[in-house]
Amino acid sequence: MQYLQYYESPLGQLFMTGTLTSLTGLWFVTPKCCASALLDEYQEQNLSIFAQTKNWLDIYFKGNIPDFTPALSLEATPFRKMVWDILLTIPYGQTTTYGEIAKKIAQKNGLAKMSPQAVGGAVGHNPISLIIPCHRVIGANGNLTGYAGGIDKKIKLLNIEKINTSTMFIPHTKHTSSNEIFQQ
Repeated sequence: MQYLQYYESPLGQLFMTGTLTSLTGLWFVTPKCCASALLDEYQEQNLSIFAQTKNWLDIYFKGNIPDFTPALSLEATPFRKMVWDILLTIPYGQTTTYGEIAKKIAQKNGLAKMSPQAVGGAVGHNPISLIIPCHRVIGANGNLTGYAGGIDKKIKLLNIEKINTSTMFIPHTKHTSSNEIFQQ
């Protein structure tokens, strides 16, 4: 049986899914989100894994570094799991690029190179946002690229971690910096 619980964050509502022992999903509720459809497959319930996750989120949203990770259960291809494992190693307050992750995977597998786009696809399918910090991955040249919760939330998450986003740019918006988003 899979279970569901909601969390009210300073950036909007999140929902989490899990089993009795591990977290299987964590997403911002957005128009693209399927939270209402999940209610047919999931039962809303208070579980200790959700209490642990809420504690992690409380610490994180206060601007502190959580010193634990709730038990995670990830079902995916070996490639996606490899990418997500690398995401888990990105330190709080730091970013990396899709290209840097691709280089790590290529080295680990003895390959000459790896596609940053393939890495981007795996990052985009991360089922446990925030805890598996896909928001810390940026494009080449400091471009802020897609985030399932929205670019505005990605910028706010990076700012919570004291990452300077003022020089980062949002693709497809002709030289719009992250600072300009909040001045509009």
